Amino acid sequence: MAKIRLGLIGAGGMANSVHYPSLAEFEDVEMAALCDLDEQKLRATAEKFGIERTYTDYRKMLAEVDPQAVYILMPPHHLFDLALTCLQQKRHLFIEKPPGVTREQTRNLALTAEKNGCLTMVGFNRRFIPLIREVRQRVDEHGPMLQCVATFYKNSIGAGPYYGGAIDILTCDAIHAVDMLRYMGGEPVSVAADVRALHTTYDNSFNALLRFENGCTGVLLTNWVVGKRVHTFEMHAKGISAFVNGDTRAEIYTNNQEAGEVLDSRAVAGSDSTHRFYGFYGENRHFIDCLQENRLPETHFGDAVKTMELVERIYRSQI
Repeated sequence: MAKIRLGLIGAGGMANSVHYPSLAEFEDVEMAALCDLDEQKLRATAEKFGIERTYTDYRKMLAEVDPQAVYILMPPHHLFDLALTCLQQKRHLFIEKPPGVTREQTRNLALTAEKNGCLTMVGFNRRFIPLIREVRQRVDEHGPMLQCVATFYKNSIGAGPYYGGAIDILTCDAIHAVDMLRYMGGEPVSVAADVRALHTTYDNSFNALLRFENGCTGVLLTNWVVGKRVHTFEMHAKGISAFVNGDTRAEIYTNNQEAGEVLDSRAVAGSDSTHRFYGFYGENRHFIDCLQENRLPETHFGDAVKTMELVERIYRSQI
């Protein structure tokens, strides 16, 4: 299988800790060039992953390296112009979440990608956690999803707004829980929400009740001023309930069994490495496979628009 030639933009924490380690393991990938404005980070990352060509100007990198696909791993409020340039040059594109600061940015990127025949993907890695995929399959075997829950709690007291206020918490971070509700329940038809600013001047608590097209009920529970980071999911169908923490394990109960079945996140993934058991390897492998097979990735920009729309509905549908 031919190697996919990648241009990489960004030498920050996520790039170094989860995305580039994943790509470095793929035999059908050439990490052809790396671009970053911080020359110290640029050199260190290039040396770490054996990337020979480095740039501080992404347009020059695109022109000289001519990559088939580009990874842009950078803050959301710096993303749009770079992403639009890549799509206008008909380059396939992977970006981290969120896929822009607003739904309108995401929608226009999706339209540009479709117009230019680009395959795109947003890094909603929770969907690709091996443990969650395994649990979802087991629940689906019992019939349609009846109820699902996504929780995301953090203690960010005193931390201030994200990027100094360039983007809100729900769009930037809690969007993981919002997207997982769509992954578990489908598309929402009605939303009732409660959004609050607790001990801050900006919104940091987002809770919602959803009804999906298929009749499934969804619950969102997030709060950024509580005890610590806890990020969990529930999936319920007829005769089965699953309680999942992607970092650690899942407990599955069927037909009134007193003792549930326990699945270990690392055991299911076959690895203790975070980039493997927490879905980053899986999402990157999915993107490369889609490029090889010329098919649209699961979390393409058009799908991401729907998650951004749900974020907007949560704000608009407050009780």
